[in-house]
Amino acid sequence: MEEQCCPHCKTTKYRNPSLRLMVNICGHTLCESCVELLFARGAGNCPECEISLRKHAFRFQLFDDPLVDKEVDIRKKVLKTYNKREEDFATLRDFNDYLEEIEDVVYKLTRNVDVETTKRKMEIYQRENKDIIQKNRIRLSIEHGVLVEGLEEERRGTESRRLAFHEQERHERLEKHRQHQSLLDELEASQLPAGLLLTQHRTRQAQSDQQRATFQKPNPLQAIKVQVCMQPPPRCEEVLFHYEPLVLENFGPSAPEAKDLDHLGFLKQVRVASAQEVGGGYSSSLACHRALQDAFSGLFWFSLPQSNTDMTKTESNSGTD
Repeated sequence: MEEQCCPHCKTTKYRNPSLRLMVNICGHTLCESCVELLFARGAGNCPECEISLRKHAFRFQLFDDPLVDKEVDIRKKVLKTYNKREEDFATLRDFNDYLEEIEDVVYKLTRNVDVETTKRKMEIYQRENKDIIQKNRIRLSIEHGVLVEGLEEERRGTESRRLAFHEQERHERLEKHRQHQSLLDELEASQLPAGLLLTQHRTRQAQSDQQRATFQKPNPLQAIKVQVCMQPPPRCEEVLFHYEPLVLENFGPSAPEAKDLDHLGFLKQVRVASAQEVGGGYSSSLACHRALQDAFSGLFWFSLPQSNTDMTKTESNSGTD
């Protein structure tokens, strides 16, 4: 991959590991230092194409090819104007033509092809569809707000469940610590045998765990239990495969059968199969039979026309006379 380099100051990533390239709407890259230097007043011209640019419009390059970043920026601006949806069209064909028009506009603006004509076309479209564009913008902002609100609600719910889970764990640790400390105090102060005290402690702990599992709500962060169906799968009736031998249509004589190859002498010219080949399913008779089938399939019966046969007989008779 080509090493990143600022086209203005020629600084490379090798010489400056902290080099960060930035790109604007024109698609030409500059490093962060050159942007601060050339656009100190907030605006200036691109060193490559002399297009007037704003400093706040620069953003860090995301893709290796700056043309992709340029296309992303142009597509965002174009879709703010061409924001119709499928329900705004009578047929699917009209909607597909509309999408092709969008791609054509993005391509021309990205590759600098008929830029002025394309911009005038966008201005005309914006004037003719002003009401629809404004309506779709409002609808898109509402949908975006609903989506953001839903994501925020989901985030709050996840955070509350996480806090509840950690609080539950904290209470369980405190309870275990209290029971352990209580056992130590009993072992120190009681005159009863240690084994009896341990048994009583385990009994109380088991009862406490059972009671907590009975009245406590299920943990929302527990792993989902997989329900296994014990019923047998439905039976599927299938027809058994019936092998039918291959029928070869020859226009000439038929090839000898595989069982007759040995006494006809065809196998004398074929290499004997080794033990490994026989174990793999190969046999000399099978290979010879397939070769003979290929050879005989290329033969055709040929008979002379009736007129040619009569002429041949006439010539032979005249020659005899």
